[in-house]
Amino acid sequence: MDDLPHIAFFGAGSIGCFIGGAWQAAGLPVSFIGRPATRADIDKHGITVTDIDGARLHLPPGSVDFGTEAKGLAKADVIALCVKSNDTIAAAREIKKYGRKGAIVISFQNGVSNVQTLKQMLPGFDVIQGMVPFNVAYMWSGRWHKGVAGELVAEARPTTLAIAEKIGRRTGQLRTTSEVDGLAWGKLLINLNNAVNALSGKTLVEQLRDRDYRRVVAASMRETLAILERAGIKPAKLGPIAPDLLPHAIAAPDFLFRNTLLRAQRIDPHARSSMADDLAAGRRTEIDYLNGEVVKLAKSLKRKAPVNEAIVALVKQAEAGVEKKWGGRELRDHVLEGRAGPFGY
Repeated sequence: MDDLPHIAFFGAGSIGCFIGGAWQAAGLPVSFIGRPATRADIDKHGITVTDIDGARLHLPPGSVDFGTEAKGLAKADVIALCVKSNDTIAAAREIKKYGRKGAIVISFQNGVSNVQTLKQMLPGFDVIQGMVPFNVAYMWSGRWHKGVAGELVAEARPTTLAIAEKIGRRTGQLRTTSEVDGLAWGKLLINLNNAVNALSGKTLVEQLRDRDYRRVVAASMRETLAILERAGIKPAKLGPIAPDLLPHAIAAPDFLFRNTLLRAQRIDPHARSSMADDLAAGRRTEIDYLNGEVVKLAKSLKRKAPVNEAIVALVKQAEAGVEKKWGGRELRDHVLEGRAGPFGY
């Protein structure tokens, strides 16, 4: 493996442990940097990665290089950054301090502003856009489960092409692209469902089977697309449906949605959004880097984004300890009533 790049997963939680475990199982040299509790779990159980297609890979205890200090970044040719968007600035400081100049930094994060922040803070590093289109859940005893279909994407470089070739079609496969314009906004458009799922208190499948929840998601998407068009930003197509058609597909009648888009997504019945997990654990969510980015862009254009503003406000209330699970119709009435704004629904 001497000719392969060493990859350090920085902020190795659910996403980092799943991808890193799959990549190490494919024969790539991998190390992890994360929390002491995660290290203790892996020291005892190793890493097991599973997915909705039935794959199961296991790295036994003692075979995983897992550290808790950023100085482990010094040996990395590639730093796969998996921290929450709230921690990007702190992570960039650690990379600048300990990372090797010239290393590739792949942002496997939600949101649209992380890559620009990293580029500003990390001169001398090759910062590139990555994208994780699926949900990963921690299942205890060193097991991480991918509960939604989808493949990783990263900006094409000779190194990322070599990584993709090594993994092939195995679990954790990587697709490279030179067309990165709009990639982050295309992912954010899909991630607008995260907040609705978190507010519902339901699994993704349960929430998506309810058309009222989907109408809220579709409204936030339409609003976002209108603002992006005004800003001259074209979100990338990341699935079988073009971005401008996605709200129509999401808000389709139940029988049509369930038998087409929901079936095609192949979502694990127990999967929830990462934002739902954050609220359940009492952690600060990434709402400012998802729906909040839409609100921020609208303000820069001297426009309003009332649907996304309302969703941000509800998540902030939940972060503050207001424990409330919103029913579909209740959420639809609260968010959409009187908030059509200039973009409509």
